[in-house]
Order: sequence, then C-alpha cells, then structure tokens
Amino acid sequence: MSEDAPAPREPGGPQASPVLRRMTGRGREETHRTATPLELFFDLCFVVAVAVAGRELVHALAEGHAAHGVPGYLMMFFAIWWAWVNFTWFASAYDTDDVLYRVVTLVQIAGVLILSAGIPRAFEKNDFSVVWFGYLVMRLALVSQWLRAAFSTTGAERRTALKYAAGVSACQVGWLGVLFLPDPAKPWVFLVMAVLEMAVPAFAEMTRETAWHPHHIAERYGLFTIIVLGETVSAATVAVQSALEESEALDELLPMAAGGLLLIFAAFWIYFAVPIHLHLASNRQAFLWGYGHYLVFGSAAAIGAGIEVAVEQAVGKAHVSTAAASSAVTIPGALFMFSVWLIHSRHYKRGPAQQLVLPVSALAVLACTFAGDRAVLLAGLAATATVAVGVWLSVRPRKPATAGG
Repeated sequence: MSEDAPAPREPGGPQASPVLRRMTGRGREETHRTATPLELFFDLCFVVAVAVAGRELVHALAEGHAAHGVPGYLMMFFAIWWAWVNFTWFASAYDTDDVLYRVVTLVQIAGVLILSAGIPRAFEKNDFSVVWFGYLVMRLALVSQWLRAAFSTTGAERRTALKYAAGVSACQVGWLGVLFLPDPAKPWVFLVMAVLEMAVPAFAEMTRETAWHPHHIAERYGLFTIIVLGETVSAATVAVQSALEESEALDELLPMAAGGLLLIFAAFWIYFAVPIHLHLASNRQAFLWGYGHYLVFGSAAAIGAGIEVAVEQAVGKAHVSTAAASSAVTIPGALFMFSVWLIHSRHYKRGPAQQLVLPVSALAVLACTFAGDRAVLLAGLAATATVAVGVWLSVRPRKPATAGG
C-alpha cells in the first residue's frame, strides 16, 4: 500500500449515509472484507453473456468453422471479461454500497445484458453495433463511478481516479473502429484496443495504487470461477440430455458425460488448491495474476462448449471429425491446467515434482485428443489423476502442503 493510501474503514460507520456516502478508498487492511450480494448478482448476470458466447462457439465448431468461431469467441469473451474486471477492481477499492452506487451497478448489469443480446449478431454478421452500445452503457456507468471517486478525494488519489475516467473514455471512443472500419481490419482493431484497455490501470496507478483488497479480489475471482464452471456443467448436462432424447447411443454418451464431469470437478479442485490472496501483495503481482485469468475463465467456459460439440458429433449432429470434436474439449482443458499453474498455483509449489504436475498433466490431456471415441473420458481420468498426484505430493512427509493439483 502506498504511503498516502487512506486508512482502513468499516462500511456503514457513523459518517456514512445509506443514501449517499463519501467515496473514499476502503483500505487493504479492512477486516471482514467479503463479496456482497450485489457483486454476486452482478456475476450471475455476466454469466448470461458467457453462456451466449459459448453457444455461438458451439455452433461454429460443430459446423467446422473453427477459424471463424474461435477468434469471435476470444473477442467476445474479452469484452465480457474486461467489463467484469473493471467493476471488480473498482468495487474492491471504492464500494460504498449506498443507493447511488447500487443504481449505477445495476446500469452496468443492464449494459452487459445488451451486450449479450448483440453477441449472435457479432458472430454471424460481424456487426458489433449492439455489442458496442452495451459496452458503452457499462463504460459510461464506470466512468461516472471514477468521477465520483475523484470528486470525493484529493491529491494523488483524485489524480488516479481522473486518469481512470479519462483512459476508459478514450478507449471507448477507440472501440468505434469495430463499427466503421472494414471487416478484415476489425480483428486487428480489437487486438490494439485490448492492449490499450489493459494499459489503462498501469497508466492510472503509476504514481499511486488504488486500495483494492487482496482477500476480496481473490474471493471475487474464485467466485466467478465457480459460476463459470457451473455454467459449464449446465451446458454439458443440457447437451447430453438433448442427445439422449434423440439417440439411444448410451455406450458413447455415458463415458463422454463421465469424462466431462471428471474434468470439470478436477478443474474446481485444481483452482482452489492454494490460498492465492497471500500472493497478491502489490500491483505488479496482482495485475499479472488478474490479467492471466482471461485464459483461466475463457478456457473454463470453453470446456462446456467443447463437451457440447463432442456430444453433437457422437450422435451425428456435428459436421466435424472425432478428433476435431475431441480437441474442443482437450485443448481448453489443457489450457486451463497450464494457465492455472502459470499464474496461480506455481507460487505455492515446492520442488520440481510439484511444479511439473500441472504442465505434464496438461500435455497428457492434450494427448487424449487422438484417443477416438474415448478421448473425453480419458481426458477426465487424466485430470482426476492430476488431483490424486497433487494430493499425494502435498501430504508426503517433510513436504510443503498445497492440497490438490
């Protein structure tokens, strides 16, 4: 925490008003700092957008249009993820939980629902107008929050808030490029704007860090991981149910369902094996960890989409090969394992054996792509073995404990 950071305060203190409170930093040492019901509601509404993006990915992969579907999914998921990130870090530092704050947060939720409605149009027609407008609603609400924080503070804290407001506003103007430039240029515009968006926090907090709370941030990311994995379970369950209604191929569907479930269960276990909030001691550590979750969240959501594709291929509804359908599960599964190790778990692993578990397991899951009809089942078994090996290594005598993968 920087020297001029505000002292920790408890929400709802004597100076507070339930209608309008002074928006100052909450403090990194604040006790009992946990996710609020509003934040949980916010996450649930964002998962609607994740589900829509996942469905579009399923349709593209099932029709053999991976070259179009994968980049489209990556772009849409970035828009969803980055809007969630912006709110989460702001809320960790400045959540007043008064009437105005709640109303502005609900406006942001409305924005993501508008964005969700525009995702199919963006996928099918390369028309980002509705997505851009939904993003505009969210970003205007966020800018108003930063301006409110600037109005309530002084000195370096105020300058940081104003930098955020200016940076977010400038980027929103830059996103106009996806509306007016030719289609071949849009992916490049998206890439440039994504880099600029992620540079805003580094620019704004160059001289003073905001008062985000390590335990709160870790909890928020963990809760969103749970919700995304839950959406993955839901999507996979619906896919298997639909397939069973149209086909009697139990010998193919049941092993696939079992493998998918094992993979998702293992993903949950692996992610929550370490107390990551102890690692988030500075902006450098926290931002690298937070930005890396684009891969964690995106791959977790894509596992569900991949299971849907594999199920559709098994019952003859997808126009792709068995290997291609299997890769829709194994690639995001392997990416999840490797990205969790890279940004999350490796900070608590001790010795080469523990450090190698997840990278080697990621390769094993990837190798399952070529196992034919049993690829998903074997990927699930490989993920389960990862957890088992991780637990065994963690409980060996005289070894540091990091339960799980």
